[in-house]
Amino acid sequence: MKRRNLFAGVAGAAGIAAAGLVPSSQAAGRPSTFVLVHGAWHGGWCWSRVASRLRASGHTVFTPTLTGLGERRHLISPQVNLDTHIDDVVNLLQFEELERVVLVGHSYAGIVISGVADRAAARLRQLVFLDSLLLDSGKSLFSDFPPAVVEQRLKAIRDTGGGVGAAAALPPAAFGVKDPADAAWVARNLTPQPVGTYLQPLLLKAPQGNGLPKTYIECTGDPIATLEPTKARVRADAGWQLRMLATGHDAMVTAPGPLAELLAELAASTSST
Repeated sequence: MKRRNLFAGVAGAAGIAAAGLVPSSQAAGRPSTFVLVHGAWHGGWCWSRVASRLRASGHTVFTPTLTGLGERRHLISPQVNLDTHIDDVVNLLQFEELERVVLVGHSYAGIVISGVADRAAARLRQLVFLDSLLLDSGKSLFSDFPPAVVEQRLKAIRDTGGGVGAAAALPPAAFGVKDPADAAWVARNLTPQPVGTYLQPLLLKAPQGNGLPKTYIECTGDPIATLEPTKARVRADAGWQLRMLATGHDAMVTAPGPLAELLAELAASTSST
């Protein structure tokens, strides 16, 4: 599969349209349906800037909050695990009767959307992994983390999470969010990550992606060490389309415009398939 790189700023077909070379409606392609899944400690709230831009271009956008996080933090318990979060998204697809979905997963949610694709590929058109983690079947989130990171997270769960979740181990700046107002917004909305999501292995029946087109968007500003093995794996695998954004890990906060343009471009590239 052909690889292309994109650097933050005016990008891709949407950027060409902005330069007046292609009508914006043509660059954006036909309206698509997006489901944008947040990463650890976040909630659907983090996608608001990207979702508003995509909706303004005529796309349909869902930003579910996974069980136990964000405005659903009151549901956190030891029973909330990776399967719970996969079911959250599969059930959204089913009960909203969604078809031909562009499914986007940020960070931890790369694992979630891998599970969704394994169970509900017929409802999906393509997968987009935004600076995300990938797991082989049979491995848990902790499997590939360095032992020191695992111990740090387990200690946080014991000391501050009441045994059910881990508070955010990183400040907003570590996610690449450095604007003071944005950092304050992110900090006040981060909630503990359910412990079961760290411990439960991902179990896949089909290969990663289940035959769907898949793109990895690498955020090149302030890289996070725990993502480097995943990124090396993607770079070495010609089965992935690789794109890049010169921004921090929380691209939906720090670069919502370029990210929305890129997502619309990727959707347009498979709109006829």
